[in-house]
Amino acid sequence: MTIYDLKPKFQDLLRPLVNKLFKANVTANQVTIAALLLSVIVGALLLFIPNPRLFILLPFVLFIRMALNAIDGMLAREHNQKSHLGAFLNELCDIISDIALYLPFAFLFPQAFWLILLILLLTVLTEFIGVTAQAIGASRRYDGPIGKSDRAFIFGTLGLVTGLFPHILLSSWITYLFVILSLLLFYTCYNRIRRALSQLKTAMDNN
Repeated sequence: MTIYDLKPKFQDLLRPLVNKLFKANVTANQVTIAALLLSVIVGALLLFIPNPRLFILLPFVLFIRMALNAIDGMLAREHNQKSHLGAFLNELCDIISDIALYLPFAFLFPQAFWLILLILLLTVLTEFIGVTAQAIGASRRYDGPIGKSDRAFIFGTLGLVTGLFPHILLSSWITYLFVILSLLLFYTCYNRIRRALSQLKTAMDNN
């Protein structure tokens, strides 16, 4: 069970807005680019203005980005806007956005600098594995325990706590949090590979 499993209900709430955007001739790719620009601009702000208070913006930005990600998918699927370019943009923009928004934590918590870089690497790997599974004939894997939505929730919560209580910058438990997150991301990589192979094996057995 991951936050991703709540996506259908979230989409139902967004559907009236999606229909209005479609009528206004807004395209899925435009929404994807808007989410990327929002992430890069806010990420640059957090990176170049090292004020912990600014990290209170993160949960709100991540929520908006999550909504935009859902909207672009709905426009593509429900309003016949799927395209090969859109598929590339969807995957690439997600990765770039994750790096842009999470990299500032490496400088906010210098004691965990290398751990956060490892988390970013594992973040890229989880999505690479998810896409690779689709490329070899399985479904696009979104398995947890730490998928895209889960990462957004964790870093959004950490940003909120940091903004409200800047003294946690000196807390030793932060390092342990990032260690646990790294281990869970390793397991997520393993889990996606395992389930993709299991799906392929089941398909072969049924044939």
